[in-house]
Amino acid sequence: VQLQASGGGSVQPGGSLRLSCAASGRAFENLAVGWFRQAPGKEREFVAAVSWAGSSTYYAVSVRGRFTVSRDNAKNTVYLQMNRLKPEDTAVYYCAADPRFGSSPSVYDYWGQGTQVTVSS
Repeated sequence: VQLQASGGGSVQPGGSLRLSCAASGRAFENLAVGWFRQAPGKEREFVAAVSWAGSSTYYAVSVRGRFTVSRDNAKNTVYLQMNRLKPEDTAVYYCAADPRFGSSPSVYDYWGQGTQVTVSS
């Protein structure tokens, strides 16, 4: 499966962005999707994940209550709505997919390229 992340950009603290992860090449509705991020000099970290049907979601503590992950299987797309953004949210954001559902990068076999999110005043 091929994944394409988009929607990144620059925003002031307190602002919002919506990231999209578009999939092609495989039955997307059978795959869980996770969002991860990596800041310069830091390891890749888990942000959020959604199960294949969208019935289960899971968030990192640092984004809980601010970010929402959702999916539209008819459009082969998963979204990450990011509200009340903070400077520490600045990173390259990646989406990943796999039949398994989890928060570890090692769970996911398919990865998209990243999209940069910068939160700065």
